[in-house]
Amino acid sequence: MRNDNWGIYHYEIPGIVQEGMRTAEMQRLQDVGMNCGMNYTSFPFYGTMEPYSRFEHSVGCALIIWHFTGSAVQALAGLFHDIATPPFAHVVDFMRHDHVAQESTESGTAEILSGSMEIKTLLERNGIALEEVVDYHIYPIADNDSPRLSADRLEYTLGCLRHYHLCSEETVRRYYDNLTVLTNEEGIPELGFTDKDIAEAFALDSLKCSRIFTEDEDRCGMEYLAVLLKKAVSAGILDDADLRSTESSVIGKLQQSALADDWEHYTRLQRIQRADTPVNDAWVQVNAKRRFIDPLCRDYGRVRMWSKRFHDELEEFLQRDFSKYLYADEGEKE
Repeated sequence: MRNDNWGIYHYEIPGIVQEGMRTAEMQRLQDVGMNCGMNYTSFPFYGTMEPYSRFEHSVGCALIIWHFTGSAVQALAGLFHDIATPPFAHVVDFMRHDHVAQESTESGTAEILSGSMEIKTLLERNGIALEEVVDYHIYPIADNDSPRLSADRLEYTLGCLRHYHLCSEETVRRYYDNLTVLTNEEGIPELGFTDKDIAEAFALDSLKCSRIFTEDEDRCGMEYLAVLLKKAVSAGILDDADLRSTESSVIGKLQQSALADDWEHYTRLQRIQRADTPVNDAWVQVNAKRRFIDPLCRDYGRVRMWSKRFHDELEEFLQRDFSKYLYADEGEKE
């Protein structure tokens, strides 16, 4: 599998990254999606998107890091950063009531890396200690605190913009080619733009993704799937091993279980109803993580400080009201 954006991020995939990609633990991520199970529903928006896996995202992240740092260690840390992601990704955060922080799915990275003979052999052959690649948070180009721009945040933004058909390959390339490594307000290296207009355009486009990540369909659909998975675990249909497997495997077990109709209903969800108070226990009130990017631009600082348009749109986004009760159904019957 080759992602259309990889060639934009770097002209080739370095050999050490290719070796990491081939490990069984990384190959599993080809069957773990970036859209947290929403691509299995019938909501109109999600029916138009292209497949986008955690594997594609992780390799893209590694290529961006390599491109801007030339560091094999940092690139591998980026490559492995989602290696513990369970099927349906952040839906498991919803199961664990961590859907606002979205940190629970990051646990297990060290265990997986240390338990893989393929990965340990790769690291030993290249003189890299496990401790150097187990936590990509220590490398500011790889990851940093929101709303800063990092390789991880950049990749899933550019990836979503392409897969959601929100911008063209030419636009992605224009954004990427304008990036450089700047020093931020805290004296820390950070990816940033050199052109003011391009920085503003990227910030506004990234906000389109932020809105999608917090739409009623997304929040309600993920909560529905989280409840379904929790029921499956309680019934013994799924166990911890299944939550470390693939989406195809989990779906197969659900389809062969007493919850088959529940899964089928989930795939037919296509409409959201809203109310100020719950009609019954099936109606849910779901908060959301308001993730966004406020990138740096050389000589100008963060876009929010000088772009009124971005400032106003961002403030509107940050004031989004998640107090409505939501109910997802299959829509009108023909």
